[in-house]
Amino acid sequence: MTVSIEMAGAAVRLGGRTIWSDVDVVVQQGEFVAILGPNGAGKSTLLNVLLGLEQLARGSVAVLGAGAGHNNERIGYLPQRRVFDSATRVRGVDLVRLGLDGRRWGVPLLPARFSARSRAARERVWQVIERVGAEAYADRPIGECSGGEQQRLLIAQALVRNPQMLILDEPLDGLDLPNQAAVTALVQGICRDEGVTVLLVAHDVNPLLPYIDRVLYLAGGRAAMGTPQAVITSEMLSSLYGAPIEVLHTSDGRLVVVGAPEAPHHHGPRHALP
Repeated sequence: MTVSIEMAGAAVRLGGRTIWSDVDVVVQQGEFVAILGPNGAGKSTLLNVLLGLEQLARGSVAVLGAGAGHNNERIGYLPQRRVFDSATRVRGVDLVRLGLDGRRWGVPLLPARFSARSRAARERVWQVIERVGAEAYADRPIGECSGGEQQRLLIAQALVRNPQMLILDEPLDGLDLPNQAAVTALVQGICRDEGVTVLLVAHDVNPLLPYIDRVLYLAGGRAAMGTPQAVITSEMLSSLYGAPIEVLHTSDGRLVVVGAPEAPHHHGPRHALP
């Protein structure tokens, strides 16, 4: 099986502080991995490293068979949730199209109806809109769409260049439970049907449990990776945090982590993606 991500002995320092160290990660092509941990644990910093936006203090990282940042054109990236208010008039379909040619400047020499490139781009845009189930509202202004509808269109934007990997930074933030489940199921379907590797940052594992393959849990400057059943345990989290942590299983199958400090002092400040 092809390896999508490999980190060995990785450590990051920011502002004179070690955010995390001795991190070993191997993610196979087509895996769905959730990145979990408290605020300040370095989840977004990890994404920065994979995108080549932060350098390791020590250790190594490879992404899609090359150094971090070298294959970013093969990665679909959805940053932390953007909010579009009702005054935002750009249509959903145009937002998705920006994922294809948002960096292209100038006016096309041929009208769109005569341009093979434009016709192919339009076809691809509508393919991914249909893939995420957003046909019914893609022609509406994005500001008139619900939170769940906006998130589907943003995922379509990340998919439009046919990436081999999706990196989604807190895509469930601000969504209600039904929409969290719907978006996660959608992402799992893309992962399974198209063999896309998915990294999804989240605060709560519960909406993800039926869908993910493994978790990467960052806490206390260290990391643990494995199935949710192997990692989200009292013993493992107590070891990571260096403090007593209890993981409770509710009658409906949810996990409740008791005693976890939200932002341990030695984590340092949260480092947001640009």
